[in-house]
Amino acid sequence: MYGNDFVDPDEPLNAAEGGALDEVLDQATTRGDGGGFDELIAADKRIEPRDAMPDDYRKTLIRQIAQHAHSEIIGMQPEGNWITRAPSLRRKAILMAKVQDEAGHGLYLYSAAETLGVDRAELLDKLHSGRQKYSSIFNYPTLTWADAGAIGWLVDGAAIMNQVPLCRCSYGPYARAMIRVCKEESFHQRQGFDILWTLVRGTERQKAMAQDAANRWWWPSLMMFGPPDTGEAAKSGHTEQSMAWGIKRFSNDDLRQKFIDMTVPQAQKLGLTLPDPDLRWNEERGHWDFGEIDWDEFWRVLRGDGACNQQRIEHRVAAHDNGAWVREAATAYADKQAQKEAVA
Repeated sequence: MYGNDFVDPDEPLNAAEGGALDEVLDQATTRGDGGGFDELIAADKRIEPRDAMPDDYRKTLIRQIAQHAHSEIIGMQPEGNWITRAPSLRRKAILMAKVQDEAGHGLYLYSAAETLGVDRAELLDKLHSGRQKYSSIFNYPTLTWADAGAIGWLVDGAAIMNQVPLCRCSYGPYARAMIRVCKEESFHQRQGFDILWTLVRGTERQKAMAQDAANRWWWPSLMMFGPPDTGEAAKSGHTEQSMAWGIKRFSNDDLRQKFIDMTVPQAQKLGLTLPDPDLRWNEERGHWDFGEIDWDEFWRVLRGDGACNQQRIEHRVAAHDNGAWVREAATAYADKQAQKEAVA
């Protein structure tokens, strides 16, 4: 796997490596036995589409899975921007494979959402009309080739930290979809680390490019975990109920701290300085302390005032409209095959 020439392949680079993912596989595939909803949740078994479930549980899952799926397909755009400008054929091939993976992740997740009784076309319509959100991280521009590295290392690293616990989600189809997603995201993070490792060992201009990308993507990556949801902040938002239902396993704040603790040593190995003057090891806590996150920026971008919000949706809608003939042809073919089978 790319990256093994500069880091110990036995040393985990993200939350999906080092046996962490293996530990949750059994839970992801442990199906419920048809018992009542509360009984299955209490036993940490999976809820399946056939099982009765509260309407609010179903709605919460649809909202979360849809946002996750939307993020995967919108997330193809920032790095897709660099496919034609990748610095070598090898880099181009790797980046194309990564962007294709993201499309596949979106399809897995839309399929998982459909098991809850919602139509994929309805979800896409809500995305296109602004009635459903995607991760605000993708509303930032990719200005240089180093951004492809920073996205792989930081953004995908944060995504993995969020997603590995989802392999233990109480809803079976979502948990099982996440197994393959996490394995592929692990490769994505390593290729991002590889890009930056190469740049920081290049010319002074390349080193500066890598540092600039880290400066711009560090804080938005920390925002990916969502606003604070512990202490007084636990009284608002979805965390408390989602954790009670087993949809979510850790708070936003806990996952953010885990990500920082894992990523700071990697930045040191790369030779990059993370843009936080308050970042320092706290021996008493056994964690890295970090500075205040600009949540005003987070909410501003989420509301649509980011650098690329309008561009991302316009591009997505245009791609959807231009692909209508493919969907129509596939539907016509499927109908024709169904008719043949009916006659036979």
